[in-house]
Amino acid sequence: MSNQTNLQTLYPFLSGGRQDQGKLDAALIQSIRAKSEEAREVNARFFDTQGPMLVAAARALASLWRADRKLFAMGNGGSSCDAAHIVVEFLHPITTGRPALPAINLVADMATITAVGNDVGFDQVFARQIIAQGAAGDGLVGFSTSGNSTNLIAALEAAKARGLVTLGFAGGDGGRMKTCGFVDHCLVVETASVHRVQECHVIAFHILWDLVHTLLADHRGSASVEGAS
Repeated sequence: MSNQTNLQTLYPFLSGGRQDQGKLDAALIQSIRAKSEEAREVNARFFDTQGPMLVAAARALASLWRADRKLFAMGNGGSSCDAAHIVVEFLHPITTGRPALPAINLVADMATITAVGNDVGFDQVFARQIIAQGAAGDGLVGFSTSGNSTNLIAALEAAKARGLVTLGFAGGDGGRMKTCGFVDHCLVVETASVHRVQECHVIAFHILWDLVHTLLADHRGSASVEGAS
């Protein structure tokens, strides 16, 4: 059955046909089940294969905050919301006793983004900010469902040249983010569904947040014990 036939069967109103409400509701419920099952399978596969990479990324981020450095985040479209989200998680931890950690959302400054985009080019809107604000020992995380966003690759290259730790969240086959050589830790959700990629990214960086704070708590505990002895 062709994709067009499938679409007309599930959503006949899109082609002007009159739908049977009962059949439509049943089809929509089945669609919900299929999508939720797909999400479970994508998440399970990602965490089964990417767990060690996630731990390595958490160790890298914990190390930069131990050294009083900062994290930058970036993304386009829906992925820009992920960049904003991970920054606020670290700046404003919701769990009692976990410290706020310095993080900067590179998507937030629209004056800079539009100035650089207008005067230089949109592919440089994040790289210019990293050149101005990034320093060796800082970190940069980029979100891209395809892994091919030119402005993210340019910023990751600039970050790598300046000695920043680089982390990428991608989808599909990882795209250029996986192969460019500028990303220290590249976490790839291997599916063509943009929605499933974004959903898995959110779960992954929530877990990353928790791992980082666990590692930092262990460090503070070790330091206290050493000081007491």
